[in-house]
Amino acid sequence: MEMLQALGMMSGTSLDGVDAAMIETDGIRIGGFGRSAYRAYSGNESAMLHGALGQWPGGPDVAEAAGLSVSAHAALAETFPEAELVGYHGQTLAHDPHGRGTHQAGDGAALAQRLRRPVVWDFRSEDVRQGGEGAPLAPFFHWACANWAMGQGVLPAAPVAFLNLGGVGNLTWVDPKAETPDAPGACIAFDTGPANAPINDLVRRRRGADRDEGGALAAAGRPDEEVLARFLGHPHFARPVPKSLDRDAFPDLPGDVAALSDSDAAATLTHAAAAAVAAGISHLPRAPELVLVCGGGRHNVAMMAALEQRLASRVAPVEEAGLDGDMLEAQAFGWLAVRVLRGLPTSGPGTTGAPGPVCGGRISHPRT
Repeated sequence: MEMLQALGMMSGTSLDGVDAAMIETDGIRIGGFGRSAYRAYSGNESAMLHGALGQWPGGPDVAEAAGLSVSAHAALAETFPEAELVGYHGQTLAHDPHGRGTHQAGDGAALAQRLRRPVVWDFRSEDVRQGGEGAPLAPFFHWACANWAMGQGVLPAAPVAFLNLGGVGNLTWVDPKAETPDAPGACIAFDTGPANAPINDLVRRRRGADRDEGGALAAAGRPDEEVLARFLGHPHFARPVPKSLDRDAFPDLPGDVAALSDSDAAATLTHAAAAAVAAGISHLPRAPELVLVCGGGRHNVAMMAALEQRLASRVAPVEEAGLDGDMLEAQAFGWLAVRVLRGLPTSGPGTTGAPGPVCGGRISHPRT
């Protein structure tokens, strides 16, 4: 199949900005990676998105959040004239796959009209409609990345795990030797638990900063093991994989660290993220020898140290495999957009728990 130049765009649950990255792909293999860019949300924009969290279509702040999502993504996408196709994730405001569904605010049709290019969007709804969790959606792309890295000679032909630490953590166990990502046993994926979101919220609330930069605050503290033991008693950790989470699925966690000092609270939340990963790995057929970390969490020295302490596997940033850990999720939605265009599965039983392979996503073309 012909390779296309696709632009993937992602604004995650950390609510810090929009990532955009080019990828050359036929929807199966990766031909190459292109340039990337980032558009930060201002303090007012981030606060507005935080205010809309948990709201469903028709909620009081949803229209404003959706409008911001479209305008911010459009402004960034306009700087990529080489893109033949755009994959637009939208902004997740609520996720309840076994209840009300999933809600990514934003209008892909409006974005397509503004960009004068086709846009693939609403990637999660069809998976949920068919009985899946609707998340995580990057796992099939992780298979493509592992296959690419194996071909480059930087990864062995053996199962490996990709751990994305954004607002919520998610892990993919990948067998790069599988013929396709939807083949039985090719991918096992799930949300591990909270990652950066509760740490960011803590630092914003107590210190007025966006994040624990580099993990400096957590590194100065000590985790409270009693809080961690209560945290690991949450029903999520006993559920079999695959499984997914809303950003605010652990509402008791902020109160559990409220009496701790700033540094001890940050250390506890950082170790909670790592302990959640360790609990998730226990559900895999076998522990991977290597866990490749992507997302903002890999820049957090305390987070990486907590992972090394709590996992039996070797832990390394995904750059060890020749990949860009800041842009992997954005690249994923460019790759997935091409798969949707070609009618290929974007999720399946091993990644979201859907009963069979699902091609999720809507395609909007600009009106002439």
